[in-house]
Amino acid sequence: MEISIKDVDKYFGRKKILDHVSLSVGAGQICGLVGYNGSGKTVLFKCICGFYRVDAGEIRIQGKRMGQDMELLENVGIIIENPAFMGARSGYANLEFLYRIRNKKNREYLRAILEKVGLDPDSQKRVRDYSMGMKQRLAIAQAIMEEPDILILDEPMNGLDRQGVEDMRELFLEQRKAGKTILMASHNREDIDILCDAVYEMDHGRLTRLPAANL
Repeated sequence: MEISIKDVDKYFGRKKILDHVSLSVGAGQICGLVGYNGSGKTVLFKCICGFYRVDAGEIRIQGKRMGQDMELLENVGIIIENPAFMGARSGYANLEFLYRIRNKKNREYLRAILEKVGLDPDSQKRVRDYSMGMKQRLAIAQAIMEEPDILILDEPMNGLDRQGVEDMRELFLEQRKAGKTILMASHNREDIDILCDAVYEMDHGRLTRLPAANL
């Protein structure tokens, strides 16, 4: 599924957060964004998802214009900022609650998703007692569990130990091989170099394409 962004501006009051941003990402590609905190990466992701409306330019998803043909992005897995979980419930119970909202009841599938991200589906440990890395694994499970065509991932490796990072890199490469369209922001240039087909730097709301190490 193609994401096409053309000449997008976004203001908060008089402050310009996104400045003539353009990029495109196709199916089976991972596009990486690097840049300091506050450079505009998260705002761009929220505009793509439809959480914010752009002030100029356009964002199209498979030809459909955000804010015109659809208000919120559909068929997408999202990690932006801190995901909200039910702290008193287990990781499995959290996924099951969201899964059953859409009348889906394949418990073995949910168990497999948790195992895929390195979590024990039988654990009764409450999410409030999870480490930061475990919460991040659960967020990734939540993002991929409905097999979306698009993944929007803001710092998906946060809190993961070395093994966790390697496991998630493998998972994201599997998602790319399956034809997913992935946008990923990371402070870790090694993650970007290993995973991404195209890399952009965000600086004061402007995007500059950088050479990708794996091209």
